[in-house]
Amino acid sequence: MNKGTLKKLVNDKQLLDSYLEYLDEKINAAHVRMEQSPNVEALYRMQGEIAILRRLKLIREEVNGYNS
Repeated sequence: MNKGTLKKLVNDKQLLDSYLEYLDEKINAAHVRMEQSPNVEALYRMQGEIAILRRLKLIREEVNGYNS
C-alpha cells in the first residue's frame, strides 16, 4: 500500500479534522439507529459499523507509524 498518498490526508490538519468530524457524524447516526432498532441482528451489524468507524479514526497513527 502506498502510504505516501494517505500522508497528505493525515498531515493536513484542516482536512483531517473534516474527515474526523464526518466519522463522528456517522458514529452518532449509527447510535441513533441502534437506539431505535428492535432487531438484534441489526444491533450487531451497527456495533460492527461503529467499531470500523472508530478504527478509521486512528488512520493518522497507523499511517505515520505511531504506536498506541
